[in-house]
Amino acid sequence: MANIRPFRAVRPKAELADKVAALPYDVFSRSEAAAYVKGRGLSFLNIDRPETAFAPDHDMYADDVYDHARELYESWKREGIFIQDEEPCYYVYELCMDGRRQTGIGALSSVDDYLCGICKKHENTVEEKERDRIRHVDSLSAQTGPIFLSYHHDLRIDALVNEAKEQPPVYDIISEDGIGHRLWCISEKDKVERLTELFSELPCTYIADGHHRAASAVKVALKRREEESEAGESEATDRPFHEYDGFLSVLFPDTELRIYDYNRVVSDLSGYEPEGFLRKLAEYFDIRETEELMHPEHKFEIGMYLDHKSYMLRLKDRYAEERKGDPQRSLDVSVLQDLVLDPLLSIKDPRTDGRISFVGGIRGLSELVRMADDKTGDGSWAAAFAMYPTSMQELFSVADAGLLMPPKSTWFEPKLRSGFLIHEF
Repeated sequence: MANIRPFRAVRPKAELADKVAALPYDVFSRSEAAAYVKGRGLSFLNIDRPETAFAPDHDMYADDVYDHARELYESWKREGIFIQDEEPCYYVYELCMDGRRQTGIGALSSVDDYLCGICKKHENTVEEKERDRIRHVDSLSAQTGPIFLSYHHDLRIDALVNEAKEQPPVYDIISEDGIGHRLWCISEKDKVERLTELFSELPCTYIADGHHRAASAVKVALKRREEESEAGESEATDRPFHEYDGFLSVLFPDTELRIYDYNRVVSDLSGYEPEGFLRKLAEYFDIRETEELMHPEHKFEIGMYLDHKSYMLRLKDRYAEERKGDPQRSLDVSVLQDLVLDPLLSIKDPRTDGRISFVGGIRGLSELVRMADDKTGDGSWAAAFAMYPTSMQELFSVADAGLLMPPKSTWFEPKLRSGFLIHEF
């Protein structure tokens, strides 16, 4: 069963929360991050992306970069920019985008839950991408960006969350992108104990977003355990829970979440002319031309923009029937990967192949058309694919089966902010 715990969050003073809270580190390129922090001296991105304090050609993985992150974080604590709660709490975190609200609970998830599969994943990670966060977390002895988890909703947990939201929030801000963020602290001992008890009845949790942050936090914990062992501390089964045995999470019931489409653009057709490419697609799909690029309305449909024309691809019934009932092969992103990207375009590993790029559905279909029509310089893309979004049930089914989705199968909005809740260990 799930091991979820309260913790003593380090968080910004209420009057500074809107200035400190920042989008996750990995939504920015290096140049974008450097441009963003100019004039935003209190943005947490200064700590999350410490290379922004150095020249553009400075090694962003050098020791002095991580030293700077730690020094800046410690100085902000000394200056009173951050405070720390005196007792372990749960944190009710509500986000509002376009009038739609979703509410999760900030807490610690057990590293051992991750290691033994109680905290389930649906994507592999790339070790190179983990290294930076491992060093960042280890240098600060703090996790600064929460992992986005989900669980099958429980009405009893919902009731405690709704009760907390009847009180005035400790934060009520609107970020630059128009997203509302409100936070409540659940500090009453009886309610904290009750939430811990209810979480312990969950058979599992699921990583919705933040696989690399989770893997990095776990590897830092294993490193600290090894150091603990070398120092001669007990390895008994009743070993006490250390702060580094948990990783910072915000847990949302599945009923609160919406997954957006995660679309694809490819740089070339692997030697095919558009007409020949369409003929190959016709082996698996019924194809109709549309006036404009459209969102698929049903499973096994894919919108395509090719050579200034828009199409709707629908997987032929016999191939669709073969995939139904298989949690992995029935994913629409798997259909595209298995029948188009791999066999026709020779994109075997979309995680590492530079010929494919991914576009979050929040950016709209017009962005796909713009990219495919722009034939200048690095912006040259041959075709775009608009995907039917993965559902929460599909995510759960893949994870429950111990399977993995193709990379970039899910896009969640709105994004949790970094620096809003920090877990020190």
